[in-house]
This record gives sequence, C-alpha cells and structure tokens, in this order.
Amino acid sequence: MDLGDEGSSPWGDVPSRSNSSNNLSKSNDDHLKASEPLESSKSTAASVPNVSAAPRSPAGRGRRRQYGTQPTRLEAVDDPLGPLGAPTPPSQVDEPPAPPQKEIASARRQPANSSTTSIRSMMDSVNLDDDDEDNVTAGPRIPPPVQPANNTAPQRQIQPSVSVEQAAKPSFHITVGDPHKVGDLTSSHTEYTVTTKTTSKGYRNPEFTVSRRFRDFLWLYTQLHNNNPGVIIPPPPEKQAVGRFDPDFVESRRSALERMLNKTTAHPILQHDGDLKLFLESDAFNVDVKNKERKDPGLSESKGMFGSIGISVGGGGKFIEHDDWFHDRKVYLDALENQLKALLKATDTVVTQRKGLAEACGDFSASLHSLAAVELSPSLSGPLDGLSDIQIRIRELYERQAQQDVLTLGIVIDEYIRLIGSVKTAFQQRQKAYHTWHNAESELQKRKTNQDKLLRQGRSQQDRLNQLSADVADAERRVHQARLLFEDMGRLMRAELDRFEREKVEDFKSGVETYLESAVEAQKELIEIWETYLMQLDAEDSEGFGYAHPPAGVQAAPLPSDSKADENDRPASQGTDTDTLATGDSTRDLDD
Repeated sequence: MDLGDEGSSPWGDVPSRSNSSNNLSKSNDDHLKASEPLESSKSTAASVPNVSAAPRSPAGRGRRRQYGTQPTRLEAVDDPLGPLGAPTPPSQVDEPPAPPQKEIASARRQPANSSTTSIRSMMDSVNLDDDDEDNVTAGPRIPPPVQPANNTAPQRQIQPSVSVEQAAKPSFHITVGDPHKVGDLTSSHTEYTVTTKTTSKGYRNPEFTVSRRFRDFLWLYTQLHNNNPGVIIPPPPEKQAVGRFDPDFVESRRSALERMLNKTTAHPILQHDGDLKLFLESDAFNVDVKNKERKDPGLSESKGMFGSIGISVGGGGKFIEHDDWFHDRKVYLDALENQLKALLKATDTVVTQRKGLAEACGDFSASLHSLAAVELSPSLSGPLDGLSDIQIRIRELYERQAQQDVLTLGIVIDEYIRLIGSVKTAFQQRQKAYHTWHNAESELQKRKTNQDKLLRQGRSQQDRLNQLSADVADAERRVHQARLLFEDMGRLMRAELDRFEREKVEDFKSGVETYLESAVEAQKELIEIWETYLMQLDAEDSEGFGYAHPPAGVQAAPLPSDSKADENDRPASQGTDTDTLATGDSTRDLDD
C-alpha cells in the first residue's frame, strides 16, 4: 500500500499525518517546560512505544482505530532512582538534589579519597577558635567543650580507697570479760564472753559475741601450732588446780586470755587461720569442732603442714645446730627465760609483801577500833576511831596496788616466759623438719641402691625396675619438699624472732611505765589520806583544847553532874597529851 495515499483515508479518523505529529511535538514541548529533568522524559519514552517508529500497517491503523481519536500525552514522572534503580548522576540534574536522609551505609562503601575529602570538609567546618565568638560560621553544630566536674554534689565524691596492705591486714579488737562460774561441784568451770570487732570481710558480721571456756583457748593454741609450724603462737596462761575460782586469779587469767587473742589477731599470718575464725565466730563451737575432727580424723597425727605434703614427722636422733645464728638465739632465749623467772619470783615476793602489809593494816585497824570502844574519853576515842578508819583505807590501797603489780608488770613477765616456750616449740618443729629432710634423703639413697643392683642384673626384672624408678622419683620429690620446708621454716623463724624482739621491748616498756604510774598514784593517794587525817586532828585539837583548859577567870560551863564533870575534866588534860602522842606517831608513820 502506498504511503502517499494515506492523506485520503476513507475512514477520515486521522485528518493528516503532519497534524498529528505536530500535535505530538507540541505536547512534548509543553511538558518538557513544566518538568526540566531529562531522566523523567527518558523513562516515559522507554515505557511508551515510539509512534513515529512504529510500522504503518493497516493492522496498526486498525488497532489505533479501536481506541478512538484521543491524542497521546506524555507526562514526566519523578523517579530519583532512574530507570535502572540507580541514583542519577548529579551532572544530569540542573538543580541541586535534596540533602540525603540516610547516608551511613553508603558512606562506608565510598572509596578512600571521597571519605578523606568528607572528613576534611567536616574538620574545616569546625571552628577551633574558642576565644573569638564572632568567628562562628553557619556550618555544622559544634559540640560544647567538656567542662570539669563541679563540686555541687558532694555526696558523689568517693573517698580514696585503702592501700593493699591495709586491705590485706584487717583490724581486730577483742575483749574477754564477764567471767562467771558454770556447772555444779563436779563439773564447775569458768566461762568468758569473747566480743570481737573487726573490719575483715571473712566474717559474717563486723561485731559478734561468743562464750568460751579455758579449754577452748587451749584447743585454739594447739591448732595454731599444728597449722603454722615455725610461727611463734601467743600462749594462754598456765593451768591452776587450786584457787582457780579466786577473784584475783580469775581476773589475771581473763587479762592474759585477752592479750593472747589480740596478739594472735594482730599477727599477719595467724589472723587468716581458719581455726581462729571458728573459735571467734562459731555459736555452736563444740559441735563444729566435733564435725571438723570427724571430717579430718588424722589431723592431729598429720601435724598440719607436714602431713599435707605426705611427710611423716619423726623425732630422729640428736639434733646438732649447724646455723650459728639459731644457736646464738637459742642460748639467748635460755638465759632470758632464767632471768625472767627470777624477776617473776621477785615480783611475786613484792606482791606477797604488799598483801601481808594490807593484812597487817587490817589487824591494826581492828585493834585501834577495839581500843576506841573501851576508852571513855571522847577526845581520845575519836582520834583512835579516825586512825582505825585510815588503816582500813590503807589496807584497801595496798591490796589494790598488789593487784596492779600483778596486772601491769607481773602479767608481762609471765606472758614472755610462756612465749619463750612457744619459741622453743617452733625450734622443735624446725628440728623435726630437719630430721624429716634427712630421713627422706636416707630413704632416697636406699631406693637408688636397689635400683643400681637391678640395673647390674640386666633386663630380667624389668617390671620391678620400673617400679623402683617410680619410687626413686617419688623419694626425690619428698626430699625436695622436705628441704624447701626446712629452708622456708628457717626464714620464717628469723622474721618471727625479729618480731619477738620488737614486741618484747614495746611490751616491757609499756608494762614498766604502767607499773611506775600506778605506784606513784598509790603514794599520792596515801599521802593525801595522811594529810587529810592530820588536818582533821589539828582542827579537833584547837576545839578540844579550849574546851578542856579554859583560861584563868573563865569558868567552864556547868555539867549535869559534878561527878561526871570531875571524870571528864581529869581525862581531858591526859587526853591532850595522848592526842599529841598519837599525832606524833602518825607523823612518824608518814615519814617512814
């Protein structure tokens, strides 16, 4: 079919080709002016078939004829992703695009040069000049500078933590008090209340109180020796079968037990002992001790540290000290023990003399009181009664001073005598460690000798040879452990003896100072007692002298009976001399 005949279409639906094409181009120009982006027209053109490029066939004209004569209108669609779903390059857009909303993921995929450029642009936009407020630009918002923390909230201030040494050495304050007798005649004993205040985190509460008897303190002393060989354990006081319920003895024992516990808890090694914790904290002490013995039935035989490494503690032969330092310390401790025993004996003699003097003052007071009751003259019986009361006060003073001598100086001497016994126990443990070491070496030599015999016999007894080799290795291990234990115990005992010397000087210095202060206070109190008595005598003498000897020409006041007046006047003059004599005796006693 000729294309030229297309103008004279018999259907008359399309008047002319030129008109339709002109209308199409005109419509496209109008819409292109309305929306400038080129990618929208391209996407629309891609979705709408090209009218001019379509084949002009009767079928095509017939298909267009079915839809009527409506013209095709091309409209631009806003599609920022483009036809392929990718961002449109900025070179194809006339206007700047809107700022992106989420660019974090895409920024990570950018190349290194683009990220560096963006970082530089961000750094350039930040104003680093804080002094000039006029240089603030309209760039990104600058974060405020970090200000130092103010002190408006003092409750948030945290105190500096304690040092590691202080945290590893908790403080203890233990008091042993309230001694009271418990039980009947056959099972009577004294119980003490042990109150502990501590900063240790190993205990359930910072303050707690338990009740203990004397044998519980002995159990603790034994357990501390077994658990810590080589450590000088503060000892409890000695047992006493006679007079154990005497108030003075109970008080001295209570003070000694309190010093024992405070010295034990002040030791850097002993304060972490498990048996000490059990003793101080357990409410059911006897039950807990029985359960502990049931779980570890061989604890007393294993001797603590020695049994833990599988070494039997043997007495061995006679020990010869090869270390001169330990030999000199042992000689020194023996001499110190003898000197302290002699000093304790002399102190006991002084205390006994003070108690005897107190008893003598009591007898003297009773005699004076009897004489004052028999004497009829009030001028003589009054001073005698006053002197009797003075002797009672002096007796109480001597008894109190005797007790203070025991509690200040005597208890320190007795404590260090017992402490030297603990030092000797530590020396014995070191000797046992030495014998254990040499016994292990002897056993090792025996096993090596048997091994050498089997090696010379050949390979006939290979199984026995393997067993002996294992026994030799085990014996070498035991020898090594025993040697290390002996050396460690030696180093530990050196440190313990140095600590013993320092504490001995401090304790004796404190004990002697307290002893002297108590003696001075006792003498001051005694002088005050005598001075007060003399002042009373002087006041009574001045009053009694005017009453007994009236001046010449002055008649004394009449008495109810002349006979009584004669009896009272006669002893009055004698009473003055006797009173003066009593005053002189009191002055001599004061000088003595």
